Amino acid sequence: MGHGHPHHHHDHDHLISGGDLPAALDLSIPDGELSSSDTSRRTFLRGAGLLGAGAAVGGLLGTPAFAHDGRDSDESAAEFNAHEGHNGDLAWLAGDHHIHTQHSSDGQYRVIDHVRHANIYGLDWMVITDHGSVAHAKIGVDIVNPDIVAARKAVKDTLVFQGLEWNIPAAEHGTVFVHPGKNEVAVLKEFENAFDGVVTSTTGQTAANEAVAIAGLNFLADAVKARRVQDAVFFANHPARKGLDSPHEIRNWRDAQPEIALGFEGAPGHQAAGIPAGKGAGSGRGFYDNSPSSSSFAAYPLESYRTWGGFDWMTATVGGLWDSLLAEGKPWWITANSDSHTIYGDTSINGGGDFNAQGRYNDPVYAGPTILTNGDFWPGYYSKTHVGATSRSYAAVMDGLRAGRVWVDHGGLLDGLDVRVGSATLGGTYAVRKGRDVTVTVKVKPAAGPNWAQFLPKLARVDLIAGDVTGPVADKDVFATPRTKVVKQFDVSGSTGVVTLTYTFPDVINPFYIRVRGTDGNRSAVGINGAAVDPAGPAMDVLGDADPWKDLWFYSNPIWVLPLGR
Repeated sequence: MGHGHPHHHHDHDHLISGGDLPAALDLSIPDGELSSSDTSRRTFLRGAGLLGAGAAVGGLLGTPAFAHDGRDSDESAAEFNAHEGHNGDLAWLAGDHHIHTQHSSDGQYRVIDHVRHANIYGLDWMVITDHGSVAHAKIGVDIVNPDIVAARKAVKDTLVFQGLEWNIPAAEHGTVFVHPGKNEVAVLKEFENAFDGVVTSTTGQTAANEAVAIAGLNFLADAVKARRVQDAVFFANHPARKGLDSPHEIRNWRDAQPEIALGFEGAPGHQAAGIPAGKGAGSGRGFYDNSPSSSSFAAYPLESYRTWGGFDWMTATVGGLWDSLLAEGKPWWITANSDSHTIYGDTSINGGGDFNAQGRYNDPVYAGPTILTNGDFWPGYYSKTHVGATSRSYAAVMDGLRAGRVWVDHGGLLDGLDVRVGSATLGGTYAVRKGRDVTVTVKVKPAAGPNWAQFLPKLARVDLIAGDVTGPVADKDVFATPRTKVVKQFDVSGSTGVVTLTYTFPDVINPFYIRVRGTDGNRSAVGINGAAVDPAGPAMDVLGDADPWKDLWFYSNPIWVLPLGR
């Protein structure tokens, strides 16, 4: 990968139109039916870890399609890159895919309460994800739908998806949601009744229950294929909170249905839970205050049960589990969400009623003193998932999530982020002739105005992280990769307006990926894997003393670089 250097030169590669998916990259064509040249190209890509069983050609290698004729030339790389040309035609839509209402056994708010607040706090899209449960599967999934439909009509400029929080068999929780349509309730109801771990008593950590989770993902894929719903996606929620999501389960979800299983929460919700004792919940950000149990994946270290700068250990660790997936060449994306149940600083309480009989609680009662022991913020108030969409539509949001065009932030730290490698943006792949230099350009716009806590967050530093693509792992429970590190830390303190940062990797020979993070600089520590890997990463959050407003970070999804030629 080389030891790059920062500079201000920009690539000017000529782009030409792409065509249909080449035979070498169409996994529906058996190896034995390929020409010798296509066989050679497929072998190369597999050896680089960029193609193989379960690989998402439509993710890592681009969607909708691209052309590469295998010539050892600049033109072939340009053809490869043509599909990535989203320069200037993306709308970055902020959203949240993890929100609970009175239809959750531990929720209380109406759908319209969340939608109106999300709209005020700047969200363009959101997903209602009430807990999977016997009552929800029987009644709740049906009766929440009219509330969602009404909210769509009442707040027209916020896209409101219906989903649920899946009790993943043999694992933790996950978001499942579908494109709105006449079958959205029917498909979600069938899915929950057949595959929810609580409803089907399959929560135990067994191979048989893991197979039920895969069957659930297959059901969603079949529903899309049969056009019962236009689209469906799954994200794992708070993956390291209890140590239940083992590395092999995460890999198996993704490999089984790469167009459905898209990623996990890089940062959990419940961020107000870290507000210091005496003022707030005094727990851990995200309620990450657990210890290993008999159900936990035994190899996870104790520090994995805590957040790091508000982010999940799987994401915050440079060279950790997320990076181990990216180093395989597996598209696996991160998000950030509110997991909103009960709001810090609110005055309302649960409205009561027989939840199991009604499938919901009565409307909340807005009375009483301000409550400073709740652990959540309103959707959009603190956490945002920014999706690069080609239009303001349900389909475009889902397409942007699937493509990995996503960056996330806390506390309004940024007003905008654009990361490019040649013509590729977040989630994409850029092809270059072997031996050429590759320049990464990061344009970041620090916040120009106060956030919802009424102070101006100040971006202090932007970090560029890079890792070699080392190919598929032999052990699916690997959760580290040795060749990922912070390659450059940019001091941007005091900067205003759009700040442009560039960095060059010289003489690129092997495939690699880059990703970006940044911080207000209030809390940093040597990374978990040492100073040579991460000289100043996020610090582990302290239980009872982790004010989320005093430790702000943003993270981006990756871009891969694929050298071509001999």
